[in-house]
Parts: sequence; structure tokens; C-alpha cells
Amino acid sequence: MDSISSCALAEVVARLDALYDPSWAESWDAVGLVCGDPEQPVRKILFAVDPVAVVVDEALAWGADLVVTHHPLYLRGTTSVAATTFKGRVVHRLIRGGAALYAAHTNADVADPGVSDALARAVGLTGDLRPLQPAADDPRRGLGRIGDLPAPMPLREFAALAAAGLPRTAAPLRVAGDPDRTVRTVAVCGGAGDSLLGTARAAGVDVFLTADLRHHPAGEHLEAGGPALVDASHWATEWPWLADAAERLTSALAAGGITVEARVSGAVTDAWTATTTDLDPRAS
Repeated sequence: MDSISSCALAEVVARLDALYDPSWAESWDAVGLVCGDPEQPVRKILFAVDPVAVVVDEALAWGADLVVTHHPLYLRGTTSVAATTFKGRVVHRLIRGGAALYAAHTNADVADPGVSDALARAVGLTGDLRPLQPAADDPRRGLGRIGDLPAPMPLREFAALAAAGLPRTAAPLRVAGDPDRTVRTVAVCGGAGDSLLGTARAAGVDVFLTADLRHHPAGEHLEAGGPALVDASHWATEWPWLADAAERLTSALAAGGITVEARVSGAVTDAWTATTTDLDPRAS
């Protein structure tokens, strides 16, 4: 293994900003450096989906100098970082431990490649990918991705393939549509994607995999003749991006002669931790 060197946090942030330009983020989003001294040295970087206590525990135990998360800590802003709330405690603990925090959210969603590219590969899509909803200023970027499976297969088989490719959470994937329906062209969107149901329908794909699908939009989509649906955990659909982001950042730094150590957090930070089947002693 190459010896670990270090560089200033400001340089790492510049490389992250080049990969996931903050100008690509939605106007309501909060991306970029949350806390940290731009001059502090960075040797170890932990990647995680959520900036929560268990991730801070892991970062500090490992000696991380920087935590890169997908979800922002203060999405709606704040007037205080006092340690009287869990978010304030995250900030205080990171600063005391010498670790900075950086978020790449909707700017990573629309990057080329970004969150949905990693998701597409995780669930078995091969070949070229294209945005489900291209960005106005660059058709190579945008929300979601469309791609093809190596061969047509029943919906039930694709659902099993997707479940095997995504990290395990408490709840299984939910499937809407005829399980024997043949599918090949697939649209995916990391995170909550029901705003793209109409776009997936118009794109003529066979199945749309995303997270956080709600009853009425999903039901109306199916009644309108839309593609089959696979609903996964929000956390699980975004987790595959972490390894891709880590590899791209370390490669970008290595091109400048800087070798840092990057790790993907092993913490499962999905909000749902059990089902009634898990909790009911009669089920065992």
C-alpha cells in the first residue's frame, strides 16, 4: 500500500467541488463544507450517507480528518450549533475530534457519474447509462439513470437481483406489477424518486426502481399504465455512491501526488430498524 500523505482540507474541498460542483445543487439544498479549518491537514476520509452520531463514532474511532456525507446536516439552516440538539452535538464532537464535515447532496445526484450511476450498476444495469431527467445545461448530467439489463428477465428475477446488489436493511424491497412481466430497460433514481414517476412513464422503461414511493402517486402511476415499480430503502439506494465517490476523490488527489486513505462507513443509518415480523416472538 502507498504511504499516506496529507494535504490541506481546502485542497480536498476543491477536488470534491470539481467532482460535484455546488452550482449543480438545487436552490433549497445546503452543500459543501459544514465545519472544519481549511488549513487543517487531511489524511483519512470517511464517506457516509448520513451525518449522525453513529457515523461520528466511527469517524473519531478511526481517526478521520474529514467526513463526507451525502445528506446535509443543516438542510433547512439554523441559528445555533449549541450542543443542546443532536445536530449541535455532531458539530461539537467533530470539531473536538479534529474532523471536518462536507456534504455533497443534489449536486452529487445530478453529477456524471453520480448517485444514480452507482445505483444502476449495483442493481445489474450494464452498458451506457443516460439521465432519466437530463439537466438543462448539460444532457450528460441529470436526475436518475436509464439503462439495460444484460438480458430480459421476469420482474421477480430483477427484484431479486436488485435486492442482492443493495445493502441489506430491515425491510425488503417492495414490488408493484406482474412478477412475471418481462423487463429489460430500467430507470433508477437514488433517494426519493416519486416526482419522476411521470418521467419514467414517458421514457417507456419496463421498471422504475427508487425509494420512498407513496401510495397515491404509485397507485395512480400504475393505473395510468406506467412501468413496474421497485421501492427500496432511501439509504440503500444512495449507499452505493459512497465507494464510487471515495475512489474518484482519492484518484483525483493521487493525480496530484497526494495519497490519502478513504473508507466507506459500515454503519447502516436507514431510519427503519425492524419490522413487526422481527419484533413478534410468535414469528420465531
